[in-house]
Amino acid sequence: MIDSPSFSTPATRNWPTLAELRRRLTDRWVFALLLVIGCVVLTLLVLAPLYTLLSKSVENKAGEFVGLENFAHYLSSGGIESAFFNSLWVAGLSTVIVVSLAFMAAWALTRTRLPFTGWLRGVLVLPILAPSLLPAISLVYLFGNQGVLKSWLFGAEIYGPIGIIMGSCFWTFPHALMILLTAMDNADGRHYEAATALKASPWRTFWTVTVPGARYGLVSAGFVVFTLVITDFGVPKVIGGQFDVLATDIYKQVIGQQKFEMGAVVSVLLLLPAMLAFIADRYVQRKQSASFTARSVPYRPRQDRMRDAIGALMLTPTIVFIFAIIGMAVYASFVTFWPYNLQLSLNNYQFGRMDGGGWGAYINSLKMALGTMLIGTGLVFFNAWLMERTPQPKLLTGVFQFLSLLPLAVPGLVLGLSYIFFFNHPDNPVNGIYGTLFILILCTITHFYAVSHLTAVTALKQLDQEFEAVGESLNASRWRVLFTVTLPLCLPAILDVALYLFVNAMTTVSAVVFLYGHDSQLASVAVLNMDEAGDIAPAAAMAILITATCAVAKLIQGVLRFWVDRSTRAWRQGME
Repeated sequence: MIDSPSFSTPATRNWPTLAELRRRLTDRWVFALLLVIGCVVLTLLVLAPLYTLLSKSVENKAGEFVGLENFAHYLSSGGIESAFFNSLWVAGLSTVIVVSLAFMAAWALTRTRLPFTGWLRGVLVLPILAPSLLPAISLVYLFGNQGVLKSWLFGAEIYGPIGIIMGSCFWTFPHALMILLTAMDNADGRHYEAATALKASPWRTFWTVTVPGARYGLVSAGFVVFTLVITDFGVPKVIGGQFDVLATDIYKQVIGQQKFEMGAVVSVLLLLPAMLAFIADRYVQRKQSASFTARSVPYRPRQDRMRDAIGALMLTPTIVFIFAIIGMAVYASFVTFWPYNLQLSLNNYQFGRMDGGGWGAYINSLKMALGTMLIGTGLVFFNAWLMERTPQPKLLTGVFQFLSLLPLAVPGLVLGLSYIFFFNHPDNPVNGIYGTLFILILCTITHFYAVSHLTAVTALKQLDQEFEAVGESLNASRWRVLFTVTLPLCLPAILDVALYLFVNAMTTVSAVVFLYGHDSQLASVAVLNMDEAGDIAPAAAMAILITATCAVAKLIQGVLRFWVDRSTRAWRQGME
């Protein structure tokens, strides 16, 4: 059991001594200094690499300043218009499809009385455990030239926009669903009671109550999905064929042609729509107000078989699609030689016989994911605690909040390329970390820092501010309150952050594809390399292995969270 704090609210105030006042003043300076260090670290991990990238985009190969000459040269090339337009319309159409499906699923889970909703939620977020390359590989087996369902496309090709959109819808769906579930879970039942009293039809109630209540979630989900699709590299690389998009163009410029300055130019162009989507999303979030207040009544849907049947019909296609993608990848990973020898075997899991890094790549991914989880979780939570639970200058917290959220606007490919320019520069005293697991850990923590930071800040904001005041009245330092109260109460959120960092470290491709060395290749990159070498079945096997590892991590996190919730239940109830 987790012990409760060793202090309680005093009957009389203990006035601090002079030494105690001196200690508190010292602590204030220490806390401010620690947050300044946090700002410096984030500046070195985010702003400095981005500045180096921008500088590289206006230089030639010799490092001489050429202004906008690189941009003019790239924009005058024939492929830029198609790549930019392709990226926009594919991301836009994918966003419409994903948000629509996610909204229908969220409605079915929150506005009906379907059984097994916990199981259904688990199934619907399964794609988040898989690398983005997995749906692309499965779609090749399903609809490719030798696919089992090729005829379903009526002569169309899966290689191109159709495949990119289908693959993007698969892996971005959970992100939209979780946002919309959050927006729709805490509905005010009084609005629905009023609609019933006014004898509004279900259709009118849907458009006047349900949709307006979820409007901010819909907009936020749209911006998130658009950003994820337009900056994704894995799906278009595997199944895009000759269909050019900006993300794959960066890869071609850097890896294929070794034109690093042109890669920087394309990165800047890719950064623009991602940055605009980020700014728009932040604006919408600021406009949002609380829809569930202290006077609100939780909504409980009434029994309605027709409505429940409609909800089940809405969920069925999405669940079938998820099972088809994952099931096809699992089946293909065990097939001896597709489509000529369908006998099941473990040949494709003998990674040592294929190009791509072998089992060593998988071990490297485990090491990198564990390092990202341990270092990242500690760094994120400690910095969030400094910002939220210690006395800090308002300007300093504003700067830190900006630096913490900035990675949300930076695509993984752009961040990875900027790390090449910054950390591989000969004048950088730490350029020796390039190509090691450590730089992969740093880049992954930075790439996924913003969401982790928001999770930790949300958990800390839910705690009563009186904890620190009570501690001070008992001459207990904020450090003691941190370890005896704050950490135990925030353990569920800490476990969520740890799982988020671990899973994303195991599945990420775009942020690390430029940074690995000979001895630091990762499993997600090995999937890409094996697919390029024509070893698509072993690539599917490695993708399934990554997914299975993330699923085991999710189970472990679930067990730990259940134990934490049970251990702190009595304490939490006592504070309510």
